[in-house]
Amino acid sequence: MYAIIETGGKQYKVEAGETVFIEKLNVAEEETVTFDKVVALGKDDAPVFGNPYVEGASVTAKVLKNGKAKKVTVFTYKSKKNVKRKLGHRQPYTKVEVTAINA
Repeated sequence: MYAIIETGGKQYKVEAGETVFIEKLNVAEEETVTFDKVVALGKDDAPVFGNPYVEGASVTAKVLKNGKAKKVTVFTYKSKKNVKRKLGHRQPYTKVEVTAINA
């Protein structure tokens, strides 16, 4: 069974026992998180879609780590004008392990 959840403005397809990197949550490590915004559930016989969310469905996950991704360098310039700018960015993330899908 799989579920499509929505968190941080993005949608993720998750299964039980899977680890997923999602947008940063304000939750400490080793705590449990419940995602109530389940867009779809994939069952053995037929998928179930919500309008906009599936009622009574939730996904339970355990927070493994909060961290930052590798640095991305952004360099912009305008030719022949001596205008240049170099920036770096590290996107924060939360690594979670999906423990159960409650349908």
